[in-house]
Amino acid sequence: MKIEIEKLDHFARGITKIGEKICFVENALPNEIVEIDNIKEKKKYFEASTKHIIKESKDRIKTLCKYYNICGGCNIEHLNYEVENIYKKEKLVELITHHTDLNKDIIKDTIYDKEYYYRNKIVLHVKDGKLGLFERKTNKLIEIDECLLVNNKINEVISFLKNINNLKDIEQVTIKVGNKTNEVMLIIKGDLKEYLSLLEIVDVLIINNKVLSNKSSILSYIGDKKYYISENSFFQVNEKITEKLYNKIKDEIESYNVNNVLDLYCGTGTIGIYICEKVNKVLGIEIVEDGIKDAIRNKELNNIENIDFKVGKVEELINDIEDDYSSVIVDPPRSGLDNKVIKYLNTKIKDLIIYVSCDPNTLVRDLKLLEENYKVLELTPYNMFPRTYHVECISVLERKSVEK
Repeated sequence: MKIEIEKLDHFARGITKIGEKICFVENALPNEIVEIDNIKEKKKYFEASTKHIIKESKDRIKTLCKYYNICGGCNIEHLNYEVENIYKKEKLVELITHHTDLNKDIIKDTIYDKEYYYRNKIVLHVKDGKLGLFERKTNKLIEIDECLLVNNKINEVISFLKNINNLKDIEQVTIKVGNKTNEVMLIIKGDLKEYLSLLEIVDVLIINNKVLSNKSSILSYIGDKKYYISENSFFQVNEKITEKLYNKIKDEIESYNVNNVLDLYCGTGTIGIYICEKVNKVLGIEIVEDGIKDAIRNKELNNIENIDFKVGKVEELINDIEDDYSSVIVDPPRSGLDNKVIKYLNTKIKDLIIYVSCDPNTLVRDLKLLEENYKVLELTPYNMFPRTYHVECISVLERKSVEK
């Protein structure tokens, strides 16, 4: 069947129609005419894949990854990188115009950096002694030699692991690399009896939660701030974009002359530590206990005294906060903000909300719930995950009754 693609959906699939139903087509770009196969009819739509491109888009480029369209690591490598960044802005424009009364002019151009070799972390799987990534939407393993998205130090470790003959009893491998330091952490789940050779190429080795190296964490940087990364630490994967995003937060905090700041869903304290020199004090709240332990270590590592941390659910702890915090930074999980947190922000925060989001859909949902009391000044996409459809966003909100 031959069809013409109209546009991309939010998962970077081409959109067309078969009869009265929408059809989502993998590996197809707007204005392309393609022949499709593997057509699957759902209740309200079709899914299909591209068999042959009859008329190619001017925005299509030759892919570099030999595993592309096989493994599930990336999904828009066939799209010109400049157009990818425009696409990610347009995703936000569409969500804003369809679901809110906000003016699309608040959406800024996408902030981006290099499209390859940017990730400081990868999770690999092992089956029958072979190391790789899962095929998209399956548990079928695709053996890989390298990944073009990750720091080359990680690819060196992958190459070393592939030369080990006793991987058959391993289930999963996680490799982390410190920004600027290039220190390596290797986390293995499964049985690996001979591991001494690994200690020659990594700084931290953890097998089944047991630390087998002299230290249990690696050192990483964001800007001039230092952070420990341990086995369960959450840490942004893209060094360059994270620094740009954190600088944006710091600039907003400084321009509003903010005094006391809440840092909700603070993880290992990275944002609060990054901006604390610009404010009187910061309080970070995070549910993951290991995250707070790392946050306290990071506070000491940077010789910072004006930041404190609490462990627990944000929605359960915020109403017990005694001090006055006029502004807040929120960086919630993909599910967005809890209704109790929305209520707190609407009633307690007097000045500024800086909302960092990894899911534009839940961000837009939450902005609608804050829109009555807050003016959304701007919304900026950050291409934290190049060559994928994912986009990080930052939104700046000012309480309507307070003028800057």
